[in-house]
Amino acid sequence: MSDGRAAERVAKFIKPLRVKPGSTVDLTEDFDPRYKAGMKKREGVELLRTGVSLLADHQARLAAQDTYGVLFCLQAIDAGGKDGTIRHVMSGVNPQGVRVSGFKVPSAEELDHDYLWRYAQRLPSRGEIGIFNRSHYEEVLVVRVHPENLDRQKLPEEAKGPDVWDRRYREINDWERYLTDNGIKVVKVFLNLSEEEQRLRFLKRIDRPEKNWKFSAADVRERERWDDYQEAFSEMLSATSTPWAPWYVVPADRKWFARICAAAVLAHALIGIDPQYPSLDGKARKELLAARRGLEAEAP
Repeated sequence: MSDGRAAERVAKFIKPLRVKPGSTVDLTEDFDPRYKAGMKKREGVELLRTGVSLLADHQARLAAQDTYGVLFCLQAIDAGGKDGTIRHVMSGVNPQGVRVSGFKVPSAEELDHDYLWRYAQRLPSRGEIGIFNRSHYEEVLVVRVHPENLDRQKLPEEAKGPDVWDRRYREINDWERYLTDNGIKVVKVFLNLSEEEQRLRFLKRIDRPEKNWKFSAADVRERERWDDYQEAFSEMLSATSTPWAPWYVVPADRKWFARICAAAVLAHALIGIDPQYPSLDGKARKELLAARRGLEAEAP
């Protein structure tokens, strides 16, 4: 398949997943966690393999060009499948060109800075794909559902008023625009899991000893706030899907389909950048040919 046909196919495939900038999202009404585009799993395996190959090619060019970086943000509720998505989607990519960062409870040092500071420390360099396993959007999700976390951020009282979330949406949009203007492409995927599928995945984590480490009693307590999280997700998607950094809502109940979608979204971003291998000028080309002749002359 030609690059042009691949680009068209990828764009068409992910179009239903894109949150139109300026639209109002009701996550429970607008996106089906079990959507699979009429695809069967055996078709998906081959499509994912194609997507991974496409990513590997474009990532190599991205690194060689050394002009753009890509920030791939993954958000999901607990058991949404972020780790598996990263593992499968990036399976064919050179690990030297990828850096994965996870964000847990902020440290004392991090709390002594503004809320975006710790994320800025982990941004990808030019030529690199940086993956945020959870991201700066935790600051309008977990912190919103648990406002006591806002108190820990040592903000002055006037910064904790009723407009704090609207202000953070604006600040995040401005920050992502700044990154984009400076050659860091921001790609955002929300893995949309149903409440029933989360329950089943939690049970597997309890029943399978090799998965016990992934389960915590806190996960069940967070599950009790399901409706609060769905509201926070909906508002986040509505307020922060922008022309320069749109959100893609990926159906996550079927892991295989979620991985295909995530790979397609990332591939679409890299195709849009269209990185190219650097070309040599006349002098460098002559030096290269001279080196070749010297190496050939050493043949036994």
